[in-house]
Amino acid sequence: MSAAEPALVDVAVIGGGVVGCAVARELAGFDVSVALIEARGDVGDATSKANTAILHTGFDAVPGSLEARLVARGYALLGDYAKATRIPVEGTGAVLVAWTDEERGSLESLRQKAIANGYLDCEILASEAVYALVPHLGPGVLAGLTVPGESIICPWTTTLAYATEALARGATLMLGTRVTGVSVADDVTTLATTRGLVRARWVVNAAGMGADVIDRMYGFDRFTVVPRRGELIVFDKQARPLADCIVLPVPSSRGKGVLVSPTIYGNVMLGPTSENLADREDTSTTAAGMEFLLGKGRAIMPSLLEEEVTAAYAGLRAATEHGDYVVDVDADRRYLLIGGIRSTGLTASMALAEHAGLQLAGAGLALAPRVGLPPVPVLPNIGEAFPRPYQRADLIESDPEYGAIVCFCERVTRGEIRDALRSPIPPCDVDGLRRRTRATMGRCQGFACGADVESALHATDLA
Repeated sequence: MSAAEPALVDVAVIGGGVVGCAVARELAGFDVSVALIEARGDVGDATSKANTAILHTGFDAVPGSLEARLVARGYALLGDYAKATRIPVEGTGAVLVAWTDEERGSLESLRQKAIANGYLDCEILASEAVYALVPHLGPGVLAGLTVPGESIICPWTTTLAYATEALARGATLMLGTRVTGVSVADDVTTLATTRGLVRARWVVNAAGMGADVIDRMYGFDRFTVVPRRGELIVFDKQARPLADCIVLPVPSSRGKGVLVSPTIYGNVMLGPTSENLADREDTSTTAAGMEFLLGKGRAIMPSLLEEEVTAAYAGLRAATEHGDYVVDVDADRRYLLIGGIRSTGLTASMALAEHAGLQLAGAGLALAPRVGLPPVPVLPNIGEAFPRPYQRADLIESDPEYGAIVCFCERVTRGEIRDALRSPIPPCDVDGLRRRTRATMGRCQGFACGADVESALHATDLA
């Protein structure tokens, strides 16, 4: 990883979230120089790290929208990419549960919407069949709609895989670099940043929560990001047998509602809330939010509330006044906006990157495929459904550090921590190490292992 500012790059991508990293990876596959600029100290450290982590089929997207098309395309692309890079994915399937006559009456229209989106596998179930699928649901279920293609995925590994491959393909990663101004002159854009000037022939704005701010630096006023906070509760792994598939609410005019979902790490998640804020960095949880979720959980799956809570967290989604993604290219100023990317952005990320390449090429950027691309990276597995290092006798025999556990809640070993610190994009803090290894994310939340993990993070013999 290099923090050196390039004198002049062909494309500067602003934003190191899942979409920005996907775009950088895509463009670095062509014969152009790419700089990926991220304000924080790590990739995927904002919206991309705190979401519901579902690989969506796009069954319920607005038919004909850009989002619908890119989610469907991204579902296929990311599914294949996950197999190649070892991003953890579990095909759990999902069921929308109707609790009222109104919700039951909406199921057929939802099935028809899925068909319009090209997804043909939804099936309406009677109450008895829903309980057979999810026995621990609370009383009062009237019907359900299955979505067998819905899956759970690791959002952290996905973002890291994109950034790692972008780097391997020759992109420059500039962390801790916030864009503060834009100046366009002739065929070069100069970005003022907190670490000096960056000059680029083309700029891609994938800044997430700050995409409208960057867009206004170009003189536009076409959308406003409203931070929409979603709070979630994570239950202990002992709760996992209660929810082997994703339990979705029937959407209403008030939003998609609260779901119950297994996670790739073996937990069960309840949430999210939906609250518009003014503060674009307020990811605090609230007493009101927790009480709301517990009330919903008590109705959806009462036995879930008898389980231990491992953590509570909140994430921000980049809501806008538009009902679709905001993607537009300005050929004269050599500028591409990718804004208003909501929670489906994880699923759509590779398709958004593909679409970005087509938009840029159509506007005049020469994109000749790069010769001799490196192989795709294979990321360490942190998913619970696949063998972890501490479970692999062959790995431990070849390197005993994979048998030396540091975080006992999550069974994270010294070998995994060492590998993370030696990786092309190492963590800069414990939170980054957590996203790469799961260290400190267990039921004790670092109470027992935090000092050891912190020590390992800074130990010279590991790094």
